[in-house]
Amino acid sequence: MGRLTAEEFREAEKIPLVVVLDNVRSQHNVGSVFRTGDAFRIEAVYLCGITAAPPNAEIHKTALGAEFSVDWKYFETTLDAVAELRSRGYTIAAVEQAEGSVSLDDFRAERGKYAIVFGNEVKGVSQPVMDCCDLCIEIPQFGVKHSLNVSVSAGIVIWDLFGKMRPTINKVFS
Repeated sequence: MGRLTAEEFREAEKIPLVVVLDNVRSQHNVGSVFRTGDAFRIEAVYLCGITAAPPNAEIHKTALGAEFSVDWKYFETTLDAVAELRSRGYTIAAVEQAEGSVSLDDFRAERGKYAIVFGNEVKGVSQPVMDCCDLCIEIPQFGVKHSLNVSVSAGIVIWDLFGKMRPTINKVFS
């Protein structure tokens, strides 16, 4: 099936995208983000605050080993993670429903590096983190709930950005 080994994955070109998890409480959601990150070759997952980190049996149940292929880093606070990413030239985008947000449909990934922040399952991205972001991306929703599970939201946004960013990087993904 042409699958990479974990070592080949570490050496392979990645899309310039880091996923930041702001106090995500469900270990299954964390594992799912790792697995999606592996599927679309993101650079890393940043785990912040109460977000669980590997090694963790519950993360592993959903990640199915992707926690070994995708780079990750833990931060005491999400603000520390955002500060590091900003110092490395990343554009920081919260994924949240907020006034002034840009619809994912309308967002155009320009050349550059992006970090996307996903928040707590109940409270969302914290306001201090929102205040530090360059922009806010919102997933359009048309039902009654206007709410998606954080791992589902991550899957949608990672897939969308992969499609938008892939043409600007090496054709290794073809």
